[in-house]
Amino acid sequence: MDAVLAETSIGITELKKNPSAVIRDAGTDTVVVLHHNKPSAYLVPASTYEALMDVLDDLQLIPVVRERIASWQADPDHVIEMSRAELEVIARGTPLKSAKPRTSTKSRTGGAR
Repeated sequence: MDAVLAETSIGITELKKNPSAVIRDAGTDTVVVLHHNKPSAYLVPASTYEALMDVLDDLQLIPVVRERIASWQADPDHVIEMSRAELEVIARGTPLKSAKPRTSTKSRTGGAR
């Protein structure tokens, strides 16, 4: 049997009868919609959905952050200043044109790092 990830469930036939009432009665809870006693959909409040999308956006930034950390570790004096909005553009795969490299004013010293 498929896992049911909600405390409240409703049959699809019952949902079709009065979807507005189901949404109203659910309040801030998630409702699983069952079809032949198997989950076919979830009704989630808009605020929950928006929070999930925020988390997914943040997760997409992880590879960008890791790349930036690796780049900085390879050359700590080469810094690229970037806003969160610019990172989000990169995470979505859109080319970034406004990032400008900035060289540190510290002088480089010889030897191992």
